[in-house]
Amino acid sequence: MSVFGALGYGLVNLFHPRMLWLMVWPMLVALALWGVAAFVLWARLAVWIAGLLQQWADPVLGWVPFDLGTAATIIANVMLLLLFVPLVYFTAIFILGVFGMDKMVDHVAATSFPKLERRRGGSTAGAIWNGVSALAGMALMFVVSLPLWLVPPLGPIVLLGILSWGNQKLLRYDALSQHADRTEMERLFRERRGALWILGILLALLAYVPLVGFLGPVLFGLAFIRYLLGALIELRYERHPKEELARGNAAS
Repeated sequence: MSVFGALGYGLVNLFHPRMLWLMVWPMLVALALWGVAAFVLWARLAVWIAGLLQQWADPVLGWVPFDLGTAATIIANVMLLLLFVPLVYFTAIFILGVFGMDKMVDHVAATSFPKLERRRGGSTAGAIWNGVSALAGMALMFVVSLPLWLVPPLGPIVLLGILSWGNQKLLRYDALSQHADRTEMERLFRERRGALWILGILLALLAYVPLVGFLGPVLFGLAFIRYLLGALIELRYERHPKEELARGNAAS
């Protein structure tokens, strides 16, 4: 199945009764957490980021006839605004991955791959570690890329790339951890990298669409699961065609 076929599958199954509650509570929790954090820390972070930007810009742009401090403050607040939405989104995806992805995997497997063998190459601890490492990697890349915000439009473009990387890193593990073994997971992550990045980019873009973006975590969770379980079927059939045909492991 193609990336867009997987997205179509996710859209069709989005309003299944088992998915509706998963669509609501992770986003509400994430909004509450980051709303409190923004209320407490926004002003301090804006001042800190503006100071860094001005410090980097002064040696190069100190001669320009306008106040770099004001420009740096504006850029810092825009950065925080652009960052707030994906932070809420990514936190919701993390919560969904730890507490709700099993239900989504069970739903997709039951409806499309009922005979697919579960080899359990991942674990709950692995999912938590994968999420933490993804968040840490995104934070590091964001800090390293801060100077690029002085060169519009590089900042938002780099931010989109960072979010896309984090989305696909988090969701791909949760999608395959129950059914694939470790070798299969590593191979699929390597061979399907391009398609997974496309899904990650689309999810990052959807986060900024008002109201519609609220559906994103569950929609793309279903899409990642459907795409990767289909890819796993193809991989196993490629390696052992007679055995897989005998088991009837064909996508519906």
